[in-house]
Amino acid sequence: MTVNNIDDRELISKYLSGDEKSFEILLMRHKDRIFRFVYMKVKDNALAQDIFQDTFIKIVNTLKSGKYNEEGKFLPWAMRIAHNLVIDFFRKHNKVRMVSESSSFSDDYNIFHTLKQEDENVQEEMTRIELEGQMVDLVEHLPDTQRDILKMRIFKEMSFKDIAELEGISINTALGRMRYALINLRKLIEKHEIVVHY
Repeated sequence: MTVNNIDDRELISKYLSGDEKSFEILLMRHKDRIFRFVYMKVKDNALAQDIFQDTFIKIVNTLKSGKYNEEGKFLPWAMRIAHNLVIDFFRKHNKVRMVSESSSFSDDYNIFHTLKQEDENVQEEMTRIELEGQMVDLVEHLPDTQRDILKMRIFKEMSFKDIAELEGISINTALGRMRYALINLRKLIEKHEIVVHY
């Protein structure tokens, strides 16, 4: 059995039996997705790294204390820990940051739109962050060319000129793929009944 075929549950079991390598495999398998999720919320690389590290410290401590519930899947559980730590940061600093991906076509359009409300309570923050997390998951279901354009524009904040040069396509082609990506993302949002405020 190859490393890729070992499921998360077995890796956790091996880790708890003293196999440190198993946790390293688990970390490598999920680190990019969890870090991207945190970075989208805080839009600051150093802060995202800190929260990401805190997330895995908490994961290790929870696993070693025997409090991990094996009925749940590891990634959603780890993501919950991450977004709870994000909420703790916002609450500690008494602010709700605007989640901005530098827009898709204009500065005032935000596909993961979050209103800045100082009186927004923690439960509302958690619900909103959960919804945003679901939308990040939906992006993964787009065709490769559309998903790549969307990620470069939203997550990496690249210009359409830079995207076109990197992909070896015209700016109009890049714009067209982005447009189709947004159309398909809206269809996925409707299909999965995710409530988004534009």
